[in-house]
Amino acid sequence: MAFDSHLTLPYSSSLLCSALIVSCTMAICYQPPLNTISVRTSTIFSSTPKPPSLRCNLSLPFTTQICEPEPLLASVKAFAPATVANLGPGFDFLGCAVDGLGDFVSLSVDPNVHPGQISISHVSGDASSRLSKNPNWNCAGIAGIEVMKMLGIRSVGLSLSLEKGLPLGSGLGSSAASAAAAAVAVNEIFGGKLGPEELVLAGLKSEEKVSGYHADNVAPAIMGGFVLIRNYEPLELMRLNFPAEKDLFFVLVSPEFEAPTKKMRAALPVEIGMAHHVWNCSQAGALVASILQGDLVGLGKALSADKIVEPRRAPLIPGMEAVKKAAIEAGAFGCTISGAGPTAVAVINSEEKGEEIGESMVEAFWKEGNLKAVKAVKRLDRVGARLVS
Repeated sequence: MAFDSHLTLPYSSSLLCSALIVSCTMAICYQPPLNTISVRTSTIFSSTPKPPSLRCNLSLPFTTQICEPEPLLASVKAFAPATVANLGPGFDFLGCAVDGLGDFVSLSVDPNVHPGQISISHVSGDASSRLSKNPNWNCAGIAGIEVMKMLGIRSVGLSLSLEKGLPLGSGLGSSAASAAAAAVAVNEIFGGKLGPEELVLAGLKSEEKVSGYHADNVAPAIMGGFVLIRNYEPLELMRLNFPAEKDLFFVLVSPEFEAPTKKMRAALPVEIGMAHHVWNCSQAGALVASILQGDLVGLGKALSADKIVEPRRAPLIPGMEAVKKAAIEAGAFGCTISGAGPTAVAVINSEEKGEEIGESMVEAFWKEGNLKAVKAVKRLDRVGARLVS
């Protein structure tokens, strides 16, 4: 029976697309096997258990005694990088981390904080006045508390300070960076007993509350590099290893314009045509193959080819279509919207050339969108969230 080109599919078919890409990638890639992480939310175990330092809560009945890890450090400071989600056709299942931009979280054991809880003592940086210090309504607080629950922490309270390096609503994973830095900080202060997959689950709790249940920012923020989300129930993550010997630079141009994730998601179609579904799946497959092979020309071509999400979001960002055209005319291999926007992201293999492309994009935002913009040329962050002190 022939396919009906007008057949519509639920927009959640992005996961079907990611499953098809996974199958194709296994067949075409000559790289070492992908590192697949499968997480079932009902089973939380560390993938690399460390020698335990435990405290047992003997006040509970013997049959429900809970042993919790002791804090091994009095204080820590963690950093989590900015991220580019979607990467064109990879809506909600592809993302990568960007070096040199991100959020910091400082954490300390505090006897004045109620055991098992986190108190946010200070928020600084971009748009800090708009962020709540209530840990139940702050991305860092939500993720940090979730990690404490996973570890069974009931006898220690923590004080948290958040330093925002990323603007809100920028399309650079601002909420995910805060959540990732907090999750890593809490985990490390108790000896790093949870693996990255459990930390991603903690970060998802935060993302779910503020911008929706999607891991294409928080997974690369924690794990670094390129990450593909194969499934959400249960959560399955796949690292995509971009060749170490290849140079990859992201040209990030952020206009003075805010694009809240919830608003930008509301602009998306509920259903899509079969033709567009097939096109986007093929482009997402090409994108994954290009990442694994280090093919920047192919990566840029696929990055620019989304026919479902970008056409709905670009008109909501003044000048975006002209910015994309300017980037490609200036020599970029490809350009698209970073996450929900408004940041535009282009890819190139030279930092110097990236600076030239960035200038053209800034100029286009001003001429066509009447928006001031700033540029940054950054490498791929291959490490992800980590302690800095």
